[in-house]
Amino acid sequence: MVQVTEFNALPAGEARSLVAGCLGAPRWVDEVVAARPYADAERLRAANAAYEARFGHVFLIRAAGRSSEEILAELERRLANDDATEREETVTALRDIALLRLEKVVG
Repeated sequence: MVQVTEFNALPAGEARSLVAGCLGAPRWVDEVVAARPYADAERLRAANAAYEARFGHVFLIRAAGRSSEEILAELERRLANDDATEREETVTALRDIALLRLEKVVG
């Protein structure tokens, strides 16, 4: 197991090999490697825990095309939402994720 900081510093080829062992989908592997550097794992875990405690469900976002810092910033921003606003943002995120998946299935 490598730490996040070590993963961030790996040459792209080594990072791809490591990630491909988790799931051999080339596009996914490329996206995970390209999104480096990843945020501090302690900060990300804390923000996810705070979000789940606040809203009662896991944080959902369309991650494709976003860096880890962008995702973390969005998570932290959305923690300030009221329940109704966050429900709307969650529905929008689910729709975005579903549409992205549909585009991969239906060309």
